[in-house]
This record gives sequence, C-alpha cells and structure tokens, in this order.
Amino acid sequence: MKRFWAIALTSSLVVLAGCHSFKKENVEPPTPLDKKFEPTLKVERVWKSSIGDGAAESGVRMRPVVSDGVLYAASTDGKIAAFEASTGKKLWSKSTRQHGWFGWGDAKREDARFSGGPGASGDLVAIGTLDGHLYGINAKDGERRWATEVSSEVITAPVIVGDLVVVRTNDGRVYGIDAKSGERRWVYDQSQVPLLSLRGNGRLLVANGVVFFGSDAGKLVALRLDNGEKLWEQTLATGEGRTEIDRLSDADGALVLDGTTLYGAAYHGQLTAIDGPSGRPLWNHALSTFTSLDVHGNAVFGVDDVSEVVAYDKSGGANIWKQGALKYRWLTGPAVQGNYVVVGDLDGHIHWLDSSDGKIVARERLSKKAIRAQPLVVGDTVYVEDVEGHIGAYRIPAN
Repeated sequence: MKRFWAIALTSSLVVLAGCHSFKKENVEPPTPLDKKFEPTLKVERVWKSSIGDGAAESGVRMRPVVSDGVLYAASTDGKIAAFEASTGKKLWSKSTRQHGWFGWGDAKREDARFSGGPGASGDLVAIGTLDGHLYGINAKDGERRWATEVSSEVITAPVIVGDLVVVRTNDGRVYGIDAKSGERRWVYDQSQVPLLSLRGNGRLLVANGVVFFGSDAGKLVALRLDNGEKLWEQTLATGEGRTEIDRLSDADGALVLDGTTLYGAAYHGQLTAIDGPSGRPLWNHALSTFTSLDVHGNAVFGVDDVSEVVAYDKSGGANIWKQGALKYRWLTGPAVQGNYVVVGDLDGHIHWLDSSDGKIVARERLSKKAIRAQPLVVGDTVYVEDVEGHIGAYRIPAN
C-alpha cells in the first residue's frame, strides 16, 4: 500500500504530498525580521554556486556533503556535481536528465530523480532516487559504478562506512549495500509504518559499528552495522491525540552523538538523552520538533515546532535559553559554527545566534527561496542550500 506523507508546520496546516492537497486554516504568519537589526558578528560569503533545480517541489531536504575537500551536491532533476569546497570551483558535473523528441519523455531513456542528497567517502559517492534506486558514483569524475534497486524512494542521504553503504527508504526499511558491487547484504524491515507521517526521514547516524535512526513511529532504533540486527529501541513520542495529525510522532531529524550519549527528539514528543551502548534513557525534556539537533559545549540545540530556537543543558536537560524572534519562520535544524548556532529560514535568510545566550548576532541572505536542509558545518565554513539548488559557503573571519 502506497504511503501518504505530510509536512506538518502546525496542527492546522498539513500538506499531503502524496496527492498534493492543501488545507490552510489559521496559519500564523512568519514573525517579521527586525529592519533595524545591527549585526555584531561579521560573516563573509566565501562563494556561491548552484546545482540544477535543487529539491524543487519534492519536499525532500537536499543537503550537500563534503569529503576530502570536495563538496558534492545533487538535485531532483537528475544533476550531480562536485565543487572544490574552499573556492566553489566546479570540478565535474553530470546529468541523467534526458528527453525524447520535442521535449517529450521517452520511457527507454534514463531520467533519475535524485533525492535526499549524496553521501561520500573516499572514492565513492552514493545517492538515492525518488523512484527507489541507489547509485554508486566515482568521486573523481562522476561516472557511475553500479546501480541497485530498493523497495521505495530514498529521501535521505546514504552513509558510507568502510565497504558498506547504509541507506534508508521511505517505507521504513534500512539496507546494507556492498560499496564495491551494489549488492544487498542485509535489510532491516520495520514492522509497522504509520499511514500518515512527516515527509522527511531523519539522516542515519553510524558510529562504533552501530546504525542509529529515528523512526516514523517515534522510536529511536539501533541496528548492528554488520548484519542489520536490531539491538534496541526507545520511544521518543507516543503519538497520542484525537486526530491523525495530533498522533503524528515522527522522529524526523538527525540524531546527535556526543561521546557515548545520543540525543534525539520527535514531533509531538520529547528531547531524550540516551546511553548509546545500552539504549538506557538518561533524561528527557518536552520538545516537539521535526528538525535535526546539534551539540556544542554543554548544550544541546534544537528548533521547536513553531520555530523557536532552544538550548538545553546536555547533562540534565535544563532549559538554558529560548529565542522566539524567528517564530513561524519555519527554520532548518540548527548547526553549530564555532561559538554560534546557524539556522536558515523560509525566505532564504541565514541567521547566526550566540550559542551562550541565543542572541541573534548576524544575518545573511542566500536567496529568496526557502532553506529546508540543516546547514552543513565543515571546519570553519558553513554550507547552506536552498530549495532551488543555490549553495552558499560562509565563514566567520578570524579576529
């Protein structure tokens, strides 16, 4: 049975991606930005480029990846490219987009619609598609090495660990794929997937021989990397309420591992700290979110379901600060760049917040289009991609 997805912005706004139907009632307008804002932090844009049509109207969160000084990015219209991460210089570009006569589609021609963004390690780039395929690509020139079919669309980036590519599909399965041949080694089949869920699927986290992920049923699950066997699971949200919307409980953002402690959160759920090896909960704090988390110093950072940026003490969950000036601007998950928290918003703005108190200290604009994917921090640079494939690299100059 085909699943239906939803992007839940509030309990009164639901977009059913499966049939493109819309219901808009009492939607809160985005909080206006302060026109008198004076930045106290200098941020410089190092370079700007683009990749195809980006995520376009697919609803997926296309995010670039950096490996060995090269940034790889892809778009849903079948383009994938490599850029020098420090300068933005394009190293190669490939496209699977093909058409028949006079622009009409041709069933015999390949037309892969990439989704979720690429994963990269060493000489391999892996990326999934909206029609349920996974491709292994040569990192040096973009030429395809192998292709394999999976059970459903792939809307998060694959993770490459040693000789294994781990990928998650939208029907709840997780696959272990041979990195050299593309052959399936194992598959974890989630027993039950909700009919209605957020369209997102949090990124897989692989560490210490274990695959961690948040499920559409509000669970945090740990699998063995070598064979896909489930080690443990913990509940982040229980999915209670009168309506299907109220009962949405996706653990949709990326997990964060700090030492041996995992931090995860869910929509209509809670922020939970879990001991990674045993799966034992350490503490929890109420937090409803559909974005990813990040950790820096003594704090865990998140964005709640009305786009307030929040910080919690990572040792016990006490609230440190909350920033509400960006409420209803439908922020990305936070990313930590030095001593600052970076988020993107619905009309292309990027905001830097002081990690110690949440004060907004800088603002730049990548474009006029929404930024949905969590910014990517590598070294002293943060990379941001909007829904139309514009990519910007930003750095905080040294004093």
